[in-house]
Amino acid sequence: MQGLAVVTGTSSGMGSATAEALLAAGYQVLGVDLNESPFPNEPCYLHVATDIVDRESVKTAVAKGTKWCPLGIRVVANVAGIYPPSTLADFTPSLYRRVFDVNVLGVLNLIAECVPHMSDGGSIINFASVDGIAVSPGQLLYGASKAAVIMLTKELALELAPRAIRVNAIAPGWVNTPGNAATGRMAAAAASIPLGRVAQPSEIAAWVGILADETASFMTGETLVLSGGDVIR
Repeated sequence: MQGLAVVTGTSSGMGSATAEALLAAGYQVLGVDLNESPFPNEPCYLHVATDIVDRESVKTAVAKGTKWCPLGIRVVANVAGIYPPSTLADFTPSLYRRVFDVNVLGVLNLIAECVPHMSDGGSIINFASVDGIAVSPGQLLYGASKAAVIMLTKELALELAPRAIRVNAIAPGWVNTPGNAATGRMAAAAASIPLGRVAQPSEIAAWVGILADETASFMTGETLVLSGGDVIR
């Protein structure tokens, strides 16, 4: 058994795929999500209904997870995020707070509660986005929040390096998730991607396992772009 992996946003999409990949790699997985578990009969998966914006809720979830798996936390994957459209003309203070609370504060809350249980190193993987690197029209707040995640990744990599905890980020482009499918824009997006398609959640989740593995033991503070070539032009 590899130890405990803590994953947010496990109810669907890339979060669910990440939990599945880590289970296959031999981790016990603590799923942190407000919604129901996608693995109800998996003995190596523990779901705790959690609001990542509420640090006390996160603290309770991590305590339950470390009691269930006393081997210590080896992997933290911050996958949960929201991406409502916004522009200068239509953003509101409440929308700003919601986007940054979930996408930025939620990341900080989980890391802050997990790090004390990572006594002998480990790997933290934050999910950013290509929208934090290249401008996506109509994603004013989301893009800004993901740019913040990229900088947090660098800052925390430096801060946690003396403890041998590596911190990296993944910046996906278009991925075939229920949320992206609901936009009705995936077919047009696929046509504009050099590889000619969007990614599957499992393709993104596979990189969480790579970044958590010893093969990436000298990599920290980096953001890995997975866009099918969409942001190289």
